[in-house]
Amino acid sequence: MPSHFHAVVWIDHSQARIFHLGLSGSDEITLHPHLATRHLHHKANEIGSGHAAPDKTFYAEVTKALADAGEVLILGPANAKTELASHIRAHAPDVAKRIAAVEAADHPSDSEIIAYAKRHFKLPLPRVQAPT
Repeated sequence: MPSHFHAVVWIDHSQARIFHLGLSGSDEITLHPHLATRHLHHKANEIGSGHAAPDKTFYAEVTKALADAGEVLILGPANAKTELASHIRAHAPDVAKRIAAVEAADHPSDSEIIAYAKRHFKLPLPRVQAPT
């Protein structure tokens, strides 16, 4: 995979969509956790939060995929984005220094993720030609 300076990852507990961005385009990788994810519900008189435990192997694979990026933007709808950022800070301090931001984003399309990252990193957006 060619090395690009910027990377954006959209992550939840079922997948991580990673895009390496450059002036000439982007590369995408999609990773999935090894642990089965299920909806957990907190029941009365039960011990525990009702949340799934983080899949540390999944976060390690995502961190490895981001290792060559100069700047990283982490997006996601819930806790997975902050769990990933915490994992990176604890296990890959060299990558942690390059985290530009951790921001909330619901469930955007691939093109919306790329456009959001390009605006964040101030990269040129593709020109849209007006119909003639």
